[in-house]
Amino acid sequence: MWWELGCSMFSSVKPYEGQQFAALRKQCQQNRTLFEDPLFPPVDQSLFYQGNRIGKVTWKRPKELCDDPHLFVHGISAHDLHQGQLGNCWFVAACSSLASREALWQKVIPDWKDQEWDTKRPESYAGIFHFRFWRFGEWVDVVIDDRLPTANGKLVYCHSNDSNEFWSALVEKAYAKMYGCYEALDGGNTADALVDFTGGVSEPIDLLEGHFGQEEEARNQLFERVLKVHNRGGLISCSIRATSQADMEARLDCGLVKGHAYAVTDVRRVRLGHGLLAFFKSEKLTMIRMRNPWGEREWNGPWSDSSEEWQRVSKSEREKLGVTVEDDGEFWMTFEDFSKHFTDLILCRLINTSYLSIHKTWEEAMLFGSWSRHDDPLRNRSGGCINNKTTYLQNPQYVFEVKKPEDEVLICLQQKDRRARSKDGKGENLAIGFDIQKVELNRMYRMHMSQQKMCSSIFINSRSVFVRKDLNEGRYVIIPTTFDPGLQGDFLLRVFTDVPSDCRELTLDEPPQTCWTGLCGYPQLVTQVHVMKAVGLQGQDSDGSSDPYVIISCEGEKVRSHVHKSTLSPDFDVKALFYRKKPKQGILIENVLNDSFMGQITLSGDVSDLQQHHTVHLRGKGSRQGSDLPGMLSVSVITSNVLTNI
Repeated sequence: MWWELGCSMFSSVKPYEGQQFAALRKQCQQNRTLFEDPLFPPVDQSLFYQGNRIGKVTWKRPKELCDDPHLFVHGISAHDLHQGQLGNCWFVAACSSLASREALWQKVIPDWKDQEWDTKRPESYAGIFHFRFWRFGEWVDVVIDDRLPTANGKLVYCHSNDSNEFWSALVEKAYAKMYGCYEALDGGNTADALVDFTGGVSEPIDLLEGHFGQEEEARNQLFERVLKVHNRGGLISCSIRATSQADMEARLDCGLVKGHAYAVTDVRRVRLGHGLLAFFKSEKLTMIRMRNPWGEREWNGPWSDSSEEWQRVSKSEREKLGVTVEDDGEFWMTFEDFSKHFTDLILCRLINTSYLSIHKTWEEAMLFGSWSRHDDPLRNRSGGCINNKTTYLQNPQYVFEVKKPEDEVLICLQQKDRRARSKDGKGENLAIGFDIQKVELNRMYRMHMSQQKMCSSIFINSRSVFVRKDLNEGRYVIIPTTFDPGLQGDFLLRVFTDVPSDCRELTLDEPPQTCWTGLCGYPQLVTQVHVMKAVGLQGQDSDGSSDPYVIISCEGEKVRSHVHKSTLSPDFDVKALFYRKKPKQGILIENVLNDSFMGQITLSGDVSDLQQHHTVHLRGKGSRQGSDLPGMLSVSVITSNVLTNI
């Protein structure tokens, strides 16, 4: 439903290259002319960037190809799409997924009834169409004319089963225009197209690495994830990895094709048996349905179209599933067989950011950034991956908060697409990725020392990389990087959390000098305090347990950990960072239970203290300051007189 798609689906739309569809169509209607797009003319440069590969091409409008053209004939479905003379199965597979989601395709094909050929008002036809794609954080509206490349009177590229249905050919043309030419679509990533159609985030899953074909529990958990994405309107694609050029599009004995993108068109639990017995016995198979963009060549194993296994399913259940015995490219498999034969799965989630959603609502932070080169290490923002230890932390840094005891966090890093620059020989994407590090609860300035790495994305030259991670309460820094140092480019970082994460870029290296600095002083030292754990605390509750937390204080600033329930040996793992104007004033760490004092320690944090790790008895305060109390704290302290060292 529309209210489940989130506000990102309804953000403002930007006209591509400034072309306004309504104004251009009105002008053509007034002049009684058909639109001719000056930005994507009917010439070889719109088809190829490496020379003509297919011979003579004639550009024709739909009315020159049939008597009664339409955008849609009998609605829209995955069966409307057949890949033409272009290696863009990745795009066609994404279109097949799109066709099954009305709310999504109506966003990509806006006002489709208004764009449809009107037989009652033929004078309104102006040979102009427009389509929308999500590009680098915004929706863009792409205008095209309806002149399509043909050879021998037939469409060269994407086409429908019905010779008078043109939505797929026109969407493909708009997409090719945005990329520079049709040939720029030759070879690509389905995950990118799924994001372009939805504004969602794509998660690639390596089925081999996850051992889903062999491990039943892992496979069942994956099925639940796939089913949830499907039921909530997401788009899904899959493929069998080709290990060599000779492997590409090689047909296996089971009927599947290597190096080829398939659209997932349904995910179900299928009830086995007939009649009431089946209903009460309720034995179900986990099943998945796919479609080959070629419109033919299907899986021929168990549960293929004409296999005897379907006799175990009632006629009404088969009809509900739409099982057909046709070589139409669409087929069912058990999820177990799917996990054994396919190697790669892409889940494109639609992230609900609307509070009207009946499903989980996410909070989204969207930030634009750049990798840029500079000779000054403090101003350089292109440090490369963590392998480059001296420059790694020179990359952009983004801090965010996890405010619940545990939260599922989705992070997507997307680089600006370079495919449109293929004609200039600059179409290769950068190899990109990111790390997430847990930092001090009060960090406000850039990191200059690596900390606890929580996870990393893969590094790959695709347009986007994605990580889904459960994180505990705390403050974290995302470091987006190119694999090699010194590379430049723009990126978009999207962070999704259950509650607002206050995600922002860290731009300053140290506290700024202000007009008050002369009066109030400026920090002379920076100290990081890491309270790791406590042992042997005194029981405070009736059951002899405690719910302790710590407060770290320095020069009036306090950092408090979260409460650890029912323990006398809490693993606090909490850090604080202090920029100190009074080096002789110590750092106080208090152990507290339900706001009742349990003991404290004081550390000098002296720059000359070379011992980082301390295990210290808790002490009393006031008149009992010199006496030991039950419990010991393990603490690490690092101090530097260079404010950009930590």
